[in-house]
Amino acid sequence: MSGRTPAATELRESLMALARQMRRHRPDTGLTLSQLEMLGEVSRLGVTTPAELAVRLHVRVQSLTDSINELQAEELISRRPDPVDRRRQLLEVTPRGAALLDDDRAERDAWLHATMRDNLSELESNLLMLVAPVLRKLADAEAAQSAS
Repeated sequence: MSGRTPAATELRESLMALARQMRRHRPDTGLTLSQLEMLGEVSRLGVTTPAELAVRLHVRVQSLTDSINELQAEELISRRPDPVDRRRQLLEVTPRGAALLDDDRAERDAWLHATMRDNLSELESNLLMLVAPVLRKLADAEAAQSAS
């Protein structure tokens, strides 16, 4: 049995199509999507370690090394020793990295706003805004289960 249900399939396909469109409307930062995802995750976490970042991204720490080095070389993240455990490194987004993320997010927000305005009725827009917290709840469900 495949476990697929028509409602889940339709929702997944719709969300993936929207995600593809949003990726197409990113400014050219010179970074890969993986590097942008990593930078965004470091931003959301505040200060983190490579090990914590790897867990959040579902990858091995070793696979992050090159991207961490590149983001640091571009002055988008900083890396410093943990004052408690000098063997650990702490990662944090720099002001330049925060500005890059702000520009990236602003461009996608502008595209989404214009696309909603030009293609949806007021009722459809309002429905989307009602659904947004529900989608967030689904997105955060795995993290909530892991924490309990």
